[in-house]
Amino acid sequence: MRKDNQLLVITHLSQLLDLVTIIGGFVVPLILWLVKRDEVIGMDQHGKSILNFRISMFIYVLMCIPLVLFFGLGLLGFLLIGIFYLIFPIINAIKASNNQAPNYPLSIQFLS
Repeated sequence: MRKDNQLLVITHLSQLLDLVTIIGGFVVPLILWLVKRDEVIGMDQHGKSILNFRISMFIYVLMCIPLVLFFGLGLLGFLLIGIFYLIFPIINAIKASNNQAPNYPLSIQFLS
């Protein structure tokens, strides 16, 4: 096992690929986690946090779709989710570079 904070940072920031591609922000961190989880110290913890966050946000997006019909609450939900998608990968990339544990709020723990 080796320590590689740069790869952890890249893994967090790769979520922002959704701004350019449709599904790259999920696939790239998934592949990095699957390939490097046994080679890089902390990759297992960071990868699971990212995937839990991504799956949780997807569920929240699905919940917002019918809420659009009810007083536009879904639009507010989409706005909040969009802010989360943009801010928390950056915050956690900074944490990864400083050897801190990742923290994604409102994440459901599918992988533990």
